Amino acid sequence: MKLLSAAAALLLLAPSASGFVAPSSSASGVTAQSKSLAMAPPASSAEEDLELTRQIILDFMSSDAATAASPAEDAAASTSAGSSKQYVTPALPQNDLMIRAALGRQDVERTPVWLFRQAGRHLPEYREYKEKTGRNFLDMLARPEDVAECTLQPLRRYPLDAAILFSDILVIAEALNVEVTMPGGVGIQVPNPIKDPADLAKRIPDASTMTPEYVSENLGHVIESVKLIKTKMAEEGMAQPLIGFSAAPWTLLFYMVGGSSKKNNDIGVQWLSDHPDDSRRLLNVLTKIIIEYMSAQVEAGANMLQLFEAMGMMIDEANFEKFAMPCLKEIATELKARFPDVPLMVFSRGASFANEALSNLGYDVVTIDGSVDRATARATVGGRTGLQGNYDPRELIDDGSKTVDTVRATAKQLLEDLGPQRLVANLGEGLGGKESPELVRAFVDAIHEESESLIKSS
Repeated sequence: MKLLSAAAALLLLAPSASGFVAPSSSASGVTAQSKSLAMAPPASSAEEDLELTRQIILDFMSSDAATAASPAEDAAASTSAGSSKQYVTPALPQNDLMIRAALGRQDVERTPVWLFRQAGRHLPEYREYKEKTGRNFLDMLARPEDVAECTLQPLRRYPLDAAILFSDILVIAEALNVEVTMPGGVGIQVPNPIKDPADLAKRIPDASTMTPEYVSENLGHVIESVKLIKTKMAEEGMAQPLIGFSAAPWTLLFYMVGGSSKKNNDIGVQWLSDHPDDSRRLLNVLTKIIIEYMSAQVEAGANMLQLFEAMGMMIDEANFEKFAMPCLKEIATELKARFPDVPLMVFSRGASFANEALSNLGYDVVTIDGSVDRATARATVGGRTGLQGNYDPRELIDDGSKTVDTVRATAKQLLEDLGPQRLVANLGEGLGGKESPELVRAFVDAIHEESESLIKSS
């Protein structure tokens, strides 16, 4: 029987330039074993050569096993530019369809689908849970167990391809000492908005303090909610990715200085005009905390990220380019440096004029609202990003004219207009609460079935 020499064994174990590259710790183990072998005396017999070979293999297997047992199992680490901190990407969920579609690195077998505001008022179980707890929306957001329950409700009812954190865009405003209330019947309010630059200087911390520690201290309940959601998803056998999210800087500034989305709509732009330097200071603070907040969500288990510029309709194109776009660029650049394999989606609602520029900033997916002409949507992003949207949620309201068949027909039209690949099927506007769960289910099923058919026939 021909024996494998120790030197040959080492060559088999070493990483190949043209093939498999071992993880760094295993490669280090091979390097250490190489040095040991180089210093060892040559084998004096076949038996000694065999024993040396066996020891090398055992050492290598031990080193590899140690790597596999590490806390970062199946997770990728990266380092942000200008920072020595390592950021860990969660392991891929079993159902990674939406992640693959969003990253656009390969074709998918069907189009994934989720819905803006998929958790909440349109679900009977949400209304029942809210009534049972006696808590309003903002109260529930402070309790991770409520957040987890509301996040998972739509996944129990519909075969959606992702969960999204049940939260609100104004939690960051609260974290920055700006009170947020929900008096009932009038939506979320900021009763004491920032009045002027002096008030800004007094109330809002400096950008340099927007650290992971600040997020942990002031938004820790949200991060704990993310962790609990992941735990509950595993317990219930839910294999979809979890989407974390945040409002974008301009949207937050709009509320923090204006107080409401239903009145004082001109105050945000007036601030930009009257106080450009202070506006930039506030936007810088918001940009920094958003980056750390979204990073914390990923490190707690979020597999994808969605950035909402929800008040895009409240700013003109010139001011958007001047004030909002630099923030959106910084957020994309930093988050993709930290988490290159975590899909980053952006929605500039009511400001579709920004979509082409957004597609050049590093986002993986640009969301289109209902105003966007689907015939030009792909050309606008030029293959640089995927698309998300833009089904009309009014098609899901049972007003006597909408049926399962009309929903299927309009869902199929969406797929034919935009194409089934590199698409995340979604709405052009969030669910408002009047939608029929039966029709919502019909939409989700139609997207899956019609996209599979289109892909197979292409």
